[in-house]
Amino acid sequence: MLVNAIGNFALYFSIAVVALMLFKVIYAAITPHDEWQLIKEEANTAAAIAFGGAILGFAIALAGAISNSVDLIDFLIWGAIALLAQLVAFALVRFIFMPKIVARIQNNEVSAAIVLLAVSVSVGLLNAASLSY
Repeated sequence: MLVNAIGNFALYFSIAVVALMLFKVIYAAITPHDEWQLIKEEANTAAAIAFGGAILGFAIALAGAISNSVDLIDFLIWGAIALLAQLVAFALVRFIFMPKIVARIQNNEVSAAIVLLAVSVSVGLLNAASLSY
């Protein structure tokens, strides 16, 4: 029994880590600014906060998917939905709520990054809470 539990843990955890890395790549690709350059080369705190919030929001949703999924396929489906929800959250902030968010993050405006972090984490929490049967 314990061996099965450890195997399931390893499987779900490994897939979640891969999904998290995939999310980071997709999220960075769809945003018009280069998070990695802003964070690594320019020490842009706003970019780090916003990007960290997106990753955290997705991880929260993934945790909900792991906790509530009935099997691996279910987890993968809900993980994909969580990824989409985070991308939609960014789009809503960018195009509706705060149209100049990209420029503000590039200008290292921490206040704008905190708003994006809050939206990303909020969407992740709502997504995780909605994953109930």
